[in-house]
Amino acid sequence: MTVLTAAPPQGVAIGDPSRLRRAFGAFATGVTVVTVGGASPRGMTANSFTSVSLDPPLILVSVGKEAVMHRRLAEAATFSVSVLGAGQEDVARHFADRSRPMGASQFDAVDWLPGATTDAPLIAGAAAHFECAKWSAYDAGDHTLYLGELLAADELPDREPLVFHRGSFRDLVPPQRGGAR
Repeated sequence: MTVLTAAPPQGVAIGDPSRLRRAFGAFATGVTVVTVGGASPRGMTANSFTSVSLDPPLILVSVGKEAVMHRRLAEAATFSVSVLGAGQEDVARHFADRSRPMGASQFDAVDWLPGATTDAPLIAGAAAHFECAKWSAYDAGDHTLYLGELLAADELPDREPLVFHRGSFRDLVPPQRGGAR
């Protein structure tokens, strides 16, 4: 076994939100847009998304309690998640911008399509779409965890995902075929 000579990790003060956020940012995540439909559709960029179960098929999104989306998800019976693909950073930034319009007009700036099963908008060109019935919600400090049971899903199999790591959007570089890696 070899002793590593790298710099030792720095301790993080758990009570310091900016340092804690930076430490959490060491974990690379995918980037999604969570949407609800209805009379006043809403979208929100989220990287707190994960699959939970195959039987039944469940996914989870985590939404801050101060977000407009929190209230909309609390009231909604269904929601959708679009997993953004490489090159869709502008879409992620749009739905993260708190000054974007309310209601349907916030979708005027992006290409989207109506969900086949729910009325929640789906982001065109996304790597995958998940349409869900709200399964349950759990209090989680300053966030709520929303679980959704899948009603429909689709994917673009060759679409590389958009990734968020250490405060920056990144595209994955696909492996070179037939050559050295």
